[in-house]
Amino acid sequence: MVEICLLADLPAGHARRVATDPPIAVFHTEDGQVFAIDDTCSHQDASLADGWLEGCEVECPLHASRFNLRTGAVDAPPAKFPVRTHAVAIEDGVIFVELSTDKPNLPPNIRTRINDGTTA
Repeated sequence: MVEICLLADLPAGHARRVATDPPIAVFHTEDGQVFAIDDTCSHQDASLADGWLEGCEVECPLHASRFNLRTGAVDAPPAKFPVRTHAVAIEDGVIFVELSTDKPNLPPNIRTRINDGTTA
């Protein structure tokens, strides 16, 4: 499990990008729920933590794809592939994330950099 931060340090309605490999985004919804998904939009290289959080969805800041925070499913194009979700636990006021072992759906430009060894 990866320790993220104190719940009190992530206000409701906000997100935090976490530098895992690949990065994840942790969201604290207005109704107090906490979710973690892959931070990189599956359509193009954009940080979902920089997107717009509405209810249980995040809208990508680049091309307005929307992802369901519970399932990772695409709720609006142009993205076609879901993002991974990660299990969240809150213990003694601290947010922890259990990273998924599933293969991530990274956008083509990221996959190319990973495959040619120019990024970790």
